[in-house]
Amino acid sequence: MEAGPPGSSRPAEPGPCLSGQRGADHTASASPQSVAGTELGRHPQAVAAVLPAGGCGERMGVPTPKQFCPILERPLISYTLQALERVCWIKDIVVAVTGENMEVMKSIIQKYQHKRISLVKAGVTRHRSIFNGLKALAEDQINSKLSKPEVVIIHDAVRPFVEEGVLLKVVTAAKEHGCSDYDLEFGTECLQLALKYCCTKAKLVEGSPDLWKVTYKRDLYAAESIIKERISQEICVVMDTEEDNKHVGHLLEEVLKSELNHVKVTSEALGHAGRHLLQIILDQCYNFVCVNVTTSDFQETQKLLSMLEESNLCILYPVVVVSVHFLDFKLVPPSQKMENLMQIREFAKEVKERNILLYGLLICYSQDDQKLQESLRQGAIIIASLIKERNCGLIGQLLIA
Repeated sequence: MEAGPPGSSRPAEPGPCLSGQRGADHTASASPQSVAGTELGRHPQAVAAVLPAGGCGERMGVPTPKQFCPILERPLISYTLQALERVCWIKDIVVAVTGENMEVMKSIIQKYQHKRISLVKAGVTRHRSIFNGLKALAEDQINSKLSKPEVVIIHDAVRPFVEEGVLLKVVTAAKEHGCSDYDLEFGTECLQLALKYCCTKAKLVEGSPDLWKVTYKRDLYAAESIIKERISQEICVVMDTEEDNKHVGHLLEEVLKSELNHVKVTSEALGHAGRHLLQIILDQCYNFVCVNVTTSDFQETQKLLSMLEESNLCILYPVVVVSVHFLDFKLVPPSQKMENLMQIREFAKEVKERNILLYGLLICYSQDDQKLQESLRQGAIIIASLIKERNCGLIGQLLIA
């Protein structure tokens, strides 16, 4: 990550790649944000980012370049862009891609609604790709939507977990130790070479433990695991406003809180036009447990699915909805109700196209408190597993606790 001198007629020579990511899937903590606002307010400057994304990913061992490999059915580079977009003081993000992948990149930007992104053609080497990105930022073009920055951050397209706090440290260091205006043709990103031969004041900024690069196929699985873990930290239990429903729903909520003490569990009603529930959706909760007391009735689940479909929540991450139904097996044999409950298969197929993963859960509603608690505990374990794994092979299935 490096700085370009204000007023320079060409981009500055890149210094060391000092990059560093709550990640592509999390907003930055309040502390770095407040620090960023304070620091940038004290030292106003234009900041841009360049992402070299022209690699072919030979070490990955797959035909698709690693920056376009899917994680939860979404390209890796989209997570990296999301991480940078969350930093409000980064004004422009320039991505360098090969000509053959230009349309693919455009479709990713459109599908996942990325903002502040500009594309340039990648060079034959990473270094030349960076040069092309810097050149686009430095040139004064009449129709260009890019503004010339004071500081440019160079960040790998395959490092999706970069924290705002690290980026702020890099920007501050660039301000103090920015690279000189030597010919980029002979520049380097290697810190040792930059210090020895380039007459720069380059400085190393330590990154966070999560700031690793997706290089091999196993790294994709590791990244997916991190993302799943991060979007599974909150569950909203949804129920209607009837007293019986609230009673059963709150019992399940309490058991979930007890069994999943590391997860935030909240509850909300669908009544009153779902205003509070809508706010929870807007606050980006990706896991919902919908309580349906009448076994054959999917009305509450359908209301919730409609709200989710109308929101943009499902664009970036798959949303899990577990439709919970209660049945006293001693009074009503499961076979009598199964036919109606199997409607969930059709619902699941429809909403899967919108990135919603719908599962069914049938809980034994015993009059014996001890047995009911055991059924609820088993149900909580199943719910936790469905949310954490996000297994597409189980959507539309009716599981029994």
